[in-house]
Amino acid sequence: MEIGIVGLGLIGGSMAKSIKARTDHRVWGIDQNEETMLLARMCGAIDGTLSHEILPRCDLILVALRPGAAVAWVEEHAKELSPSVILVDLCGVKRGVVKAISPLAEQYGFSYIGGHPMAGRERGGFAASAQDLYVGASMILTPDQRTDMAVLDTLKSFFLDIGFSGLTFSDPEEHDRIIAFTSQLAHIVSSAYVKSPEAQRRRGFSAGSFQDMTRVARLDEEMWTELFLEDGDFLGRELDLLIRHLQEYAQALKERDGDRLKALLKDGREKKASAGGN
Repeated sequence: MEIGIVGLGLIGGSMAKSIKARTDHRVWGIDQNEETMLLARMCGAIDGTLSHEILPRCDLILVALRPGAAVAWVEEHAKELSPSVILVDLCGVKRGVVKAISPLAEQYGFSYIGGHPMAGRERGGFAASAQDLYVGASMILTPDQRTDMAVLDTLKSFFLDIGFSGLTFSDPEEHDRIIAFTSQLAHIVSSAYVKSPEAQRRRGFSAGSFQDMTRVARLDEEMWTELFLEDGDFLGRELDLLIRHLQEYAQALKERDGDRLKALLKDGREKKASAGGN
């Protein structure tokens, strides 16, 4: 296949490297950062620039940009896409993106599915990208009633070939509701947790628990602000629920209620066990 990748940061760059490492597909990339483009060409992550001449020849296009930029790119280039192309956005939220791009796909006749690779690192950019980032990860897709089964078969083969362990199918509403809890809330908690003055005095006193809690506090505030606001209703609901639970622990401590504290901890342990996995 001829594959175009729009945005060569952590996600797009890792896609390019994974494709080149595991398949014979040709990869064309574009990024607004000239140094990124130079690095991508030098290390062999792309075969060349995704130009206006190449774009209509692509069989698959992966848009690895922030939500607003992804929609803007598709709006600008939709008329250049071949009706036979499959376009997948890789944004971390789906409702607004799918709502904006789906009508364009219908208007111009190309296939479109929202996507979200469940993999990442605390550092972004092409320099942090890796050809093994997606090994064992889940790829979420949000097909709709217009989605052709042949398109899904093509995407399944493609994503499995580059290292994903499987596909998870969802709809934009469900995706955004669950991702508010599994990803976005964790980033807010980590950001808030590390603001304690003790974080600056913890050397020699911290181990795995501290590292686990603070890893994603090293985030890109521009990107995550956009994601949080796009998913503000579901994220706000999860944050309110977390605050209520934290207040229960705080109240038990203030009242030195050991039985209540033990019950809260036991409940958390059992809920983790029933949730299973990581």
